[in-house]
Amino acid sequence: MHGRDARAHKKKHMATIDIQNLSGGKVGTLELADEVFGAVNEDLLWEAVKHYRAAHRAGTHATKNKKLVSGAGKKLWKQKGTGRARVGSIRSPLWRHGGTVHGPQPHSYDYQFPRKKLLGALRSALAAKFADGKLIVVNAFSLKEVKTKAFRESLDKLKVDSTALLVEVPNHGNRNLVLSSRNLEGVELLSGNAVHPYHLLRYDRAIFSQPAIEKLQVTLKSSLPKRHKHAAEDEGSPKKATKAPRRRTKHEKAAEVA
Repeated sequence: MHGRDARAHKKKHMATIDIQNLSGGKVGTLELADEVFGAVNEDLLWEAVKHYRAAHRAGTHATKNKKLVSGAGKKLWKQKGTGRARVGSIRSPLWRHGGTVHGPQPHSYDYQFPRKKLLGALRSALAAKFADGKLIVVNAFSLKEVKTKAFRESLDKLKVDSTALLVEVPNHGNRNLVLSSRNLEGVELLSGNAVHPYHLLRYDRAIFSQPAIEKLQVTLKSSLPKRHKHAAEDEGSPKKATKAPRRRTKHEKAAEVA
């Protein structure tokens, strides 16, 4: 296999990741789509994290203006004839204990973030985790009983020595997993439809169940822009030679003008 055929074969080759059980043993492999686990867009990740943090700001800061500050509204002295500067209220911003001008008021820092950019950032976050070797896929979070200690031992067998994000399918109903993981420091459990790029960047390891990673991969792959889909389809197919447009002669141009 040489030349164009070798390059096409290389492009069609998909990355794979091992599927493990909670004992740390390999039970299979999973193919990862290049469209999802490919390039990492750091600028898009920065925008997504900025939006996430801004949306979670409390925005409860407040200052008292001239209307809200304590003090009477009586004019302190007459307008003219005293030789002093004119003043209308003891609550004037020019005075000590007066109101604050243009101070911060309670408001929301949230703003609209395009869904396509959010999904693109999620693809980049997953690609970054996979490239760093910190993405783990387990066949299932099957726990026989509610035991935090036993689940901590399972994480140790998966070589999780720091913070970890657990991702399960929505409405999984795995009560043993919820109760066994909620008291572990640095461990958070989320459903697949609630994962944000911020979560993947915040935690050191990302542990997905096989159904969760498969469903998320299908969703992210189907949300690709059309130009990206066409580019992926055209990678393996040879390009067709296109003819250059024929130049018009002087007689044809003159005929068009006439």
